[in-house]
Amino acid sequence: MRNLNADNITEAVIEEFSGCQDERLKTILNSLVTHLHAFLREVEPTEKEWTQAIDFLTRTGQMCDDQRQEFILLSDTLGVTMLVDAINHQTSDPMVSESTVLGPFYVADPPEIAQGESIDWNVEGEPFFVEGRVHDEHGEPLANVVIDVWQSDSEGYYDVQKELESASLRARFSTDDQGRYAFWTVTPSPYPIPTDGPVGKMLEVTGRHPYRPAHVHFMLMAEGFETLVTQVFAENDPYLNSDAVFGVKDSLVTEYELFPPGKAPDGRSMDVPFRHLTYDFGLKAS
Repeated sequence: MRNLNADNITEAVIEEFSGCQDERLKTILNSLVTHLHAFLREVEPTEKEWTQAIDFLTRTGQMCDDQRQEFILLSDTLGVTMLVDAINHQTSDPMVSESTVLGPFYVADPPEIAQGESIDWNVEGEPFFVEGRVHDEHGEPLANVVIDVWQSDSEGYYDVQKELESASLRARFSTDDQGRYAFWTVTPSPYPIPTDGPVGKMLEVTGRHPYRPAHVHFMLMAEGFETLVTQVFAENDPYLNSDAVFGVKDSLVTEYELFPPGKAPDGRSMDVPFRHLTYDFGLKAS
């Protein structure tokens, strides 16, 4: 522990973790120290640059509260979230839906609704009917799958970003006996991730745009199956190939079909144009 320098300090720090009784934790910390020290040796930051890095992380933490998670945003924009997702949810089965990022705007325990109800409380926008089916790896329908949905409005804002009296464009419901789900909402639009914090500044100084393509978030939960966190993106969106959080996958892109006024798929009579999305999800057994 004496006379430490750039050549021997890594070994000394790792030795200090040798008494850790949690082998997994010790493996993680040893690897973290090894790679962090290697990074510093590679880039050779000045003391001023390291102070700036600490300040950046401090401000990132200060932006976090029960409605805003700047660290998730940082993880997303650095591609870390998608890398963790890819490591933990690898599948080559075409019957199993692909996952993607949770995002910083998920709120636990959203309002519960019944099949086919609307979630466009206190917002205006183009009517959007979303429906589909949930099945297992063999194509068999799954009943009573709990589904959380959340999305931005037609102007690109989530309810937690606006001064609303209650939740909007987020809800929870369950599939019926045939594995079907359905709800009415408004058509989401492309939107910028929050840029008023350190992550937004990072994007600005590195010449990156903050936009995400239009999408609807889904979280599907069922006993005996892996929880699926995913998004369904609008086909032909201008940001599909440059998503700020690297979350787009081809299997998750589909048409938000536009229809003229008339009868909707659920029988509702529409006096204005509306969009329709049909998307089936496949869950993997746990």
